[in-house]
Formats: sequence, structure tokens, C-alpha cells
Amino acid sequence: MKVFEIRDPGTPEALRPSTREEPVPGPGQVVMELRAASLNYRDLLILRGHYPNLRLPVIPLSDGAGTVVATGPGVSRVRTGDRVAGIFNQNWIDGPPPRQAMALGGDRDGVLAERVLLPAEGLVRIPESLSFEEASTLPCAAVTAWNALFVQGRLRPGETVLVQGTGGVSMFALQFAKMAGARVIVTSSSDRKLDKASLLGADTGINYRTCPEWDQEVLARTDGVGVDHVVEVGGAGTLGRSLSCTRPGGHVAVIGVLSGGQAELAVFPLLAKQLRMQGVYVGSRRHFEEMLDAIVQNNLRPVIDRVIPFASAPEAFQALADEEFTGKICLKF
Repeated sequence: MKVFEIRDPGTPEALRPSTREEPVPGPGQVVMELRAASLNYRDLLILRGHYPNLRLPVIPLSDGAGTVVATGPGVSRVRTGDRVAGIFNQNWIDGPPPRQAMALGGDRDGVLAERVLLPAEGLVRIPESLSFEEASTLPCAAVTAWNALFVQGRLRPGETVLVQGTGGVSMFALQFAKMAGARVIVTSSSDRKLDKASLLGADTGINYRTCPEWDQEVLARTDGVGVDHVVEVGGAGTLGRSLSCTRPGGHVAVIGVLSGGQAELAVFPLLAKQLRMQGVYVGSRRHFEEMLDAIVQNNLRPVIDRVIPFASAPEAFQALADEEFTGKICLKF
């Protein structure tokens, strides 16, 4: 079967087409035939060699959706023909995070392949109301936003959420927050992207290129109070300003490292404002299933910027690197 592999991260030819033997399910295992996949910033970090503990060669991408084409002995959770998606961390079914992550596309082979072998426990059924492309956007970005806002953040109607950028996690956070009756402020370097966010329900937008002290602008637009929640995807370059514009007792969900992974942290504001800063690394299967229920009930549609053929996977990675997109970039098999 056809796959793409990363053999030499950080080199120009890091992503290469290859072939693997057809997977055969053992006890408790399932073969999923991919119909669509989507990319996350994590995938670009892996391609560039900025991700630890890779087992090379590795098939990249954590997020995909398809159909069950074979099941091994003892599988009752899914059946042949079911529409499914794999969960990001195959070890995290419920409860607290496991001590050792087993994330697709990094800790183990991912889904940039025609067919993949997964534990049946690591799958969720996807609703008929979503296309395979839409469902493929959910395992990492959507579950991360859901966990950040509702599990860790305990978001309530009327609260204010600051969303950084217009990538996958940020757009899901915007949609989920509006679904819950919250006010949303979006930052971006592009007025065009801010206009798109406005169409999705953003209450106000701030261009951080024309307004580099965007934290002060956030405070001004919240009457000096600050926001209740920050979906912090920037990392080292934005964390200080995120803490600055969060209200006393507020919540900062630390998710991404777009502007770097090492930050000097001013501890006093964290203490004086009694902030809650929470690292979020996607979520469990239970979080995924609870999120799917909410998506169906609210008829939410994931934001997809473009769909690229499987054979043109390198083009999708380049589009991710160019950052000229809103929401998600998908691959169609």
C-alpha cells in the first residue's frame, strides 16, 4: 500500500512516498481505510526535526477519518463498514492523561497512508452529518480546543475568550465559545483573516502587527477587566502578554509553541492575579465523544481552507508552512 514517510527530519527531502505491507489485524485491532486526513502545526515541527523521541522512519499525521475494512478477533466496539476516526493519543481513553503518550504520527506511525492498523479502543464513530474531510479535522485541533475551554476552563455563558490566530485550534475555540454563549476576541496578523473570523461569530478582532501591544488593546476592549480565558497557541513570544490581559482569577490554556517553546515567565503577575495556567495536550477518547455530541446537536461545521489530493501531500505541508490559510488544510484519499 502507498504511504508517506519521514526518514530524515529537517532535510529538504524529509517527506517521501513509500510502500508498506498491507496491515493485518490481530486480537483487538482494526484496519481503517483512510478517506481524508488533516494537518496540524505539530506535523510541521516533526517534518522539520523539532520534535523529540521520534521513531524513524515514521508515517506522519495524527488526524484522519475513514472506514473500517477489517477487524481482528475480539473486536466488538466497531464493525466493518463503520465510519471512524482515530483518537490522537491511543493510550488516553478516559480519566487523567497517561504517564506515557502514544500519539499518532510521532510516538507511533500516523495516518498518511492508504490503510492503518489501530486498536479498536483507539477509534470513535463519526456522525453521518460530517464529511470525511470534516471529521478528519477533529482528533487533535478540535479536541484540544474542547478540553481547553470546557474541561479545564469550565467555560460559562457570558464569559470572554481570547483566541490567538486563525489556525485549526483557534477556529474551533472560536466556534465552541460562541456555541456556549461566550464573547470572543481574536488576534491575527491579517485583516483578511480577522474578517473571516468575524463571519464565524468573533465579536472583535485585533491585528497584532498594527497593534503590537495587543494585550493593552484587549484590556481596553474589556473595560480594563481582562478576559476570562486565553487559548494560548503562541508560546514564548505571546505568553507574557496573555497573562497581562487575563482577569484576576482567569484561565490561560497553554497549547502551542508557534513563537517558541522557551519563555522567561514573570511570576509576580501570575501570583498577584491568582491566574490558572494549564498545559493542554489534546484530550481523551471520552472528551472526543462528548465533543462529537455537541457538534451534532449544534450543527457545527469545521472550517476547512482547502483540500489537497493524498498524492500531493508535500504541497499540503508547504501550504501549512506558508501560513496563508484559515482553519484546516485537508488531504483527500
